[in-house]
Amino acid sequence: MKDLVIKGKWIRRELIILSILLLIAVIINIIGIVQHNTKWIELLSQLHVVVLLTIILYVLLWVIRLIIILISLPFKKQITKAQNE
Repeated sequence: MKDLVIKGKWIRRELIILSILLLIAVIINIIGIVQHNTKWIELLSQLHVVVLLTIILYVLLWVIRLIIILISLPFKKQITKAQNE
């Protein structure tokens, strides 16, 4: 059976993307706190919601990536076929 190798560059890129999405979720939480004029303790008390929002955003990003890959797949096959001829 073949081993699956995940490159460090790929892991680093995904961690950076996940960190950016977490930052976006925290900013959304801060905007909600300011708009509704609530206590700042909600930054900590709503942390589970922020983490859940981060996961949802990450999954949505993967869905968008998958759609882009599926759309571009026929074009890649045509380019590969032209290069082989």
